[in-house]
Amino acid sequence: MDNFADYDAIGLAALVRTKKVKPSELLDAALARAEGAQEQINCFSALFPELAHDQLAAPLGDGPFAGVPFATKDLAIDVKGAPITQGSVAWKGNIAAEDSTLTSRYRKAGLVFFGATTSPEFGLTTTTESTLHGQTRNPWDTTRTSGGSSGGAAACVAAGVLPAAQASDGGGSIRIPAACCGLFGMKPSRGRMPMGPGRTEGWNGLSTVHAVSRSVRDNAALMDATHGPETGSRYHAPPPVRPYLDELGQDPRRLKIALWRTAPNGTQPDADAEAGLKATAQLLEELGHTVVEAAPVMDGEALGKAALFAISANIAAMVDDRSAALGRAVREDELEPITFQMASLGRTVPMVELAKANNAFQTAAIVYERFLDAGGFDMTLSATISRPPEKLGVLALTADPDTMGAAVASFSPHCPVFNQMGAPAMSVPLHWTPPTPTAPLGLPVGMMFGGRYGSESLLFSLAGQLERARPWTHRRPPVWVG
Repeated sequence: MDNFADYDAIGLAALVRTKKVKPSELLDAALARAEGAQEQINCFSALFPELAHDQLAAPLGDGPFAGVPFATKDLAIDVKGAPITQGSVAWKGNIAAEDSTLTSRYRKAGLVFFGATTSPEFGLTTTTESTLHGQTRNPWDTTRTSGGSSGGAAACVAAGVLPAAQASDGGGSIRIPAACCGLFGMKPSRGRMPMGPGRTEGWNGLSTVHAVSRSVRDNAALMDATHGPETGSRYHAPPPVRPYLDELGQDPRRLKIALWRTAPNGTQPDADAEAGLKATAQLLEELGHTVVEAAPVMDGEALGKAALFAISANIAAMVDDRSAALGRAVREDELEPITFQMASLGRTVPMVELAKANNAFQTAAIVYERFLDAGGFDMTLSATISRPPEKLGVLALTADPDTMGAAVASFSPHCPVFNQMGAPAMSVPLHWTPPTPTAPLGLPVGMMFGGRYGSESLLFSLAGQLERARPWTHRRPPVWVG
């Protein structure tokens, strides 16, 4: 199918539904493109076409994405019978024994699984580089990161392998790769998406799952097909009044948006990100919205410390679980150096610090909502990344810890706040830098909109308006296999 990449996932499903193309033809097209992209940007941790063919041999049903090929991230989301390594040498050879709840919902929607996209070890950094799978490269500039931790998903979508791919976000890991690769990415509210079946939240509620996509409507329709409570849910986000896909049919009401320039840790956008903010604010004003520079006052140091302790404790538990499964201790040489340090820290964090961390996250959520209330704001606008995509190696878990830590903290400083608050946020591809020698078409720098808890509907409505006003799906990077 030569024009495969001209369609988004909804468009491909329509072709199947009207019998203009067979699901097997779509699978062959995706596999051919996956192999081409893998050679150039290394975005897949595994391809498993045999599982896809087995799935096609059974009835696909009449789900909204019936027959559309799809890839999940090599982190936490299991496809029965497929490799799942968490980006770690310690999990090499691990095969999923059952589907994750999210996978089951994707199957019901008709998606066909044929591969897993790369992730850094345990999703612990904002680049997708690992000892196990190597460096995933950005299709816009192969010397730079595709973001992390869903960098494989973003790279394969940006390069034209798929119109959308599954992703996850514990500190920006959907939005950062979307921002680096010129895609749309939505981080849902806490409790919106299923994380089971074994657990119903990740990283004490910091992490969630969804997707990156070229079109907004694919993103909305994927959330329609998968959101909602699961077995054992302790809480769940309020259900939407109507399907998210329906929100794209009309412009939102006039909004008041706070331009939140300086992150809680003091990081400010560089000249490229600032140019994106300025252009985005101007576009919003042209569309009838009001943009006012204002920001909530948060304790960035306390939030950074809280996130480090909470994530480290969870990493330690994850490594201990793997040790139990292996029947031996995970060795230091089976983990990335910074991962090993975090796991070691996680075993020594006093219990009182975890309680303080949770308190800090709740305080941030209260401060944010009170800020929106006081100013009459509907949402905030920030740069998803404070500078263009970094060079490969700078953000890796094998880099010098001090240098890497400072680079990570300043690269996407607004992103983790929304994980800590549990609020939704989206990255919209509204800005590209001027061309450079290694990026002749420029580099994407996404713009992030953050909303109140449970406000995905309003965010999707604005995203649809922005997509109509400043379309981006026609932009294709130098590495394009579509």
